[in-house]
Amino acid sequence: MQNRRDLLSALPALALLGPALAAAQEPASGAKAGPAGTVDGTARLAHNTVFRYNDLKVTKSENGESRAILSGTLPTGEGLEMHETMLLAGRAPHPPHQHMHSELLLIRSGTVSWLVSGRQETAGPGDILYAASQELHGLKNIGTTNAEYFVVAIGPNLKK
Repeated sequence: MQNRRDLLSALPALALLGPALAAAQEPASGAKAGPAGTVDGTARLAHNTVFRYNDLKVTKSENGESRAILSGTLPTGEGLEMHETMLLAGRAPHPPHQHMHSELLLIRSGTVSWLVSGRQETAGPGDILYAASQELHGLKNIGTTNAEYFVVAIGPNLKK
């Protein structure tokens, strides 16, 4: 079981992932390259890059908006997906759920309620939420202003 200390000790390693992520892709050895530098439909994140916030496409919904940052496979084989979400006051992005991959949510602004281990916990700016593989989790903006957060998903079965 991981505790807060374990999670916080992993953050420097996550920070090192930044330079390893890339928009530029290259096919794996022997793999058939697909459109836009993909391999069998999955981007291979193999080169350093910068993802400019103002260049990210905004997708709006009834709950707020999101910006997809990246989705693909690291050279070491792990699936990685990252997006930023702005959640309107009083809203949830979706019902509580669970999945194979693990997630880290980095809260930029606002006040959210985080369903973890069957109980609700309040989190705010600077807090980091961890969702372990196959554990039920959920999020709701319980503040009076928008909540903004980044999601970093690592593992299998990531959305494309």
